[in-house]
Amino acid sequence: MNRRSTRLGGVAALALALASLPASAQTPINFTLDWVFQGPTSPFLVALDKGYYKAEGLDVTMDPGQGSAGAVQRVATGAYQIGFADVNSTIEYNAKNPGKEVLCVFMAYDFAPFGVYALKKSGIKVPKDLEGKKLGAPVFDASFRLFPAFAKRQGITKWTHVNLTPQLREQSLVQGSVDFISGHYFSSMLDLKARGVKFDDIVAMRYVDFGMDVYGNGIVISPEMAKNEKAVKGFVAATIKGWRDVIADKKVGVAAAKKKDPLIDEALETERLQISLDTNVLTPYVKANGMGDVDPERFARAVTLVSEAFGLPAAPAPDKVFTNKYLPPKADRMVVK
Repeated sequence: MNRRSTRLGGVAALALALASLPASAQTPINFTLDWVFQGPTSPFLVALDKGYYKAEGLDVTMDPGQGSAGAVQRVATGAYQIGFADVNSTIEYNAKNPGKEVLCVFMAYDFAPFGVYALKKSGIKVPKDLEGKKLGAPVFDASFRLFPAFAKRQGITKWTHVNLTPQLREQSLVQGSVDFISGHYFSSMLDLKARGVKFDDIVAMRYVDFGMDVYGNGIVISPEMAKNEKAVKGFVAATIKGWRDVIADKKVGVAAAKKKDPLIDEALETERLQISLDTNVLTPYVKANGMGDVDPERFARAVTLVSEAFGLPAAPAPDKVFTNKYLPPKADRMVVK
């Protein structure tokens, strides 16, 4: 065999070896949302559709969820490496599972969307009017789980819980089988509107307006995923691009959500997205500091408040719940001009 044929044989062998490798060496990521595909979760869908995750070397599979507590459990068990979940459910899980902490690495809802809602015709006007009334809520609802803390602050000592599925919650309030319900502001308000209730006929009591300054949803990662710094940083960076696109043009977000669920009401989801941006995402802190990070003192207070509300034996250390080590620089996290 001459030198030329030997060289060609080597090239052929190298080509075969390269062909056996993944085309782009993408890291597979199973990602779970906290709830169904809607306007507020559309930034993740946009990042997926536009290839932002792929550009970071990530092959992301995205699934809807069945509540924040469930999303935390999915991530904690390793069934999903990354999730979008309520940080307060994360606080509870970490307090009960030291050494197996699920970490929040990006705060999306600087103000939590939690609250309770009643109809004006019920005569309920202020929190104290909820005394002795029937509260309709799924047991896993974050607003419901924090209601005892809200009640304690407002001097409410007695109420009756009626366990409802999310599908029956707003319907039960309209029908009068419960006196008030708990839920995310941008969900319950619009779901009531979809059932013919005008905003002016709803008594909305957002916890944040009554001194419960807690955070909401963020990106959480499994203990195993925490070891892959490059992948986590890439996921966060790609997601920020998705948020930036949706903030600039809500239609992009709603279109991505409709692609996943053709049955959604585009007008309703556009309004839901706008409310979530106005009330939970684009807060004064975020406008000044960019998305993703927290105020350390405020976060520490929130961890204590939530731990007391859940009756936890001890509050986890704040750095066992949230870390900013995976965040890009502030300049790369600014989402509004």
